[in-house]
Amino acid sequence: MPTSIIEAYFPVLLQVLLAAVIAAALITLGVVLGNRVKNKVKDTPYECGINPTGNARERFSVKFYLVAMLFILFDIEAIFLYPWAVVYRELKLFAFFEMLVFIALVLAGFFYIWKKGVLDWAADDRHEESSR
Repeated sequence: MPTSIIEAYFPVLLQVLLAAVIAAALITLGVVLGNRVKNKVKDTPYECGINPTGNARERFSVKFYLVAMLFILFDIEAIFLYPWAVVYRELKLFAFFEMLVFIALVLAGFFYIWKKGVLDWAADDRHEESSR
């Protein structure tokens, strides 16, 4: 049993120092041993095997941001489910109905954006093709 703060936190300090030394050594080895051949192919950006076209400063569709917010919403729901599951047996039926209301509200938001067409990514393509 450690008797002082220094004894208690020494293993943590040792681990941080060891991690810093390993990270610095790996970066240094990469710089020293790395092959630095410059050519046009290596300098082009790579996006999933597709050659980049157009300007990188194009505007994103609002749907992209709405799907990102939906992802965050469901992450928050998952975070709330863990502590609820831990205390579920203590709270009994109250916890069940409380989570039922929470999930109903999250699903209401999900169905709202579904009806708005946020999840239909092909809708813009169909609209552009029909207007040509």
